[in-house]
Amino acid sequence: MIEYLSGIFILTGSLLILISAIGILKMPDLFTRMSATTKASTLGVSLTLIGVSLTWLDISTFTKSITIIIFLFLTAPVAAHAIGRAGYFDKVKLWEKTLVNELKDKYDENTHKLN
Repeated sequence: MIEYLSGIFILTGSLLILISAIGILKMPDLFTRMSATTKASTLGVSLTLIGVSLTWLDISTFTKSITIIIFLFLTAPVAAHAIGRAGYFDKVKLWEKTLVNELKDKYDENTHKLN
């Protein structure tokens, strides 16, 4: 039974990582690519690590997997924010169908701070 459960986790995680890779190719601009890839890849890697932990059923593997998952959930949003902010500072064009730009007229280009 554990083999089937771990297989489901690993396959689901792999599918989410594949969707993340497709998102890099299909999304129209930096900001939507960043959002899609960060969310899908973090969840995909987490599910894959849970599946691996269930496969081995070892406390060492479980501890390492949980540590990696916590690290991913803490660092992926920060990295995505830094990339998005750098893209906005460098004036990367938004997708032409973008409806809302909340930073427009609130961003000081000289100091790189929000008003």
